[in-house]
Amino acid sequence: MYLTRHLTPQGIRWARDGHVIVETFSLSSLLSLSAKDMLATLEGLSTGENLKEHLLAPIESEQEVWASGVTYLRSREARKLESEVGDVYEKVYDATRPELFFKAPGWRVQGEQQPLRIRRDSDWNVPEPELVLLLNSQMEIVGYCAGNDMSSRSIEGENPLYLPQAKVYNGSCGLGPGILLSSADQMRSLPIALSIYRNNTLIFHDEVSTVQMKRTLEELASYLGQELAFPRGAFLMTGTGIVPPDQFSLQPGDQVHIQVGSLALHNPVA
Repeated sequence: MYLTRHLTPQGIRWARDGHVIVETFSLSSLLSLSAKDMLATLEGLSTGENLKEHLLAPIESEQEVWASGVTYLRSREARKLESEVGDVYEKVYDATRPELFFKAPGWRVQGEQQPLRIRRDSDWNVPEPELVLLLNSQMEIVGYCAGNDMSSRSIEGENPLYLPQAKVYNGSCGLGPGILLSSADQMRSLPIALSIYRNNTLIFHDEVSTVQMKRTLEELASYLGQELAFPRGAFLMTGTGIVPPDQFSLQPGDQVHIQVGSLALHNPVA
């Protein structure tokens, strides 16, 4: 099943496989259920007219987006090169405990074709294409979407303690275009691609697969839920294996295209 969130003349509505769901439906209520009960509930919901336009980020305001770092070898190498204390990234890559950090509340997340931003106080900014897990209140992996974890490499490289400023700011998180409900087993070898266009010209492209991740998806979800409760569910970015070259930095007007499995997320840069 595929869930999308839309702005309609009647307000914000969710759709299942392209058809509007009853107005009382909420993702938060759905994610309070077990994976099995979630599917049964969705199958029992009546649907109406076809609904595909005016996509919004597939997250509700009270939900949270968290993120994992240094889960691919390429990410570890890039962080080591950008930082004056690169050994911390090597240590976390090899450690038992993963790096996890808060990324955005639901109300701050941008969706398909909505603008993402680069910080005014950073001169080295990149997109980070990521598989984003959808977790229910029991921390079961129940689906995924595509994500863009925008990052200011100059700020994080200056000092790892500046990570929140490098990662968390207005327009720094993109999710979409919708949520594909699926199990973790269906995500273990998903292709991820990043394409960046400037003045309608492709200036960067790279691809990776989730099979190259150092950690399992279940491991990341388990650590996130060890001492945190998410009664309305949560979204978890799983790290990036694609890093543009050091001389590259995003500019306003760039177009960022991210493909995760069958899902494609497009955002202009402001």
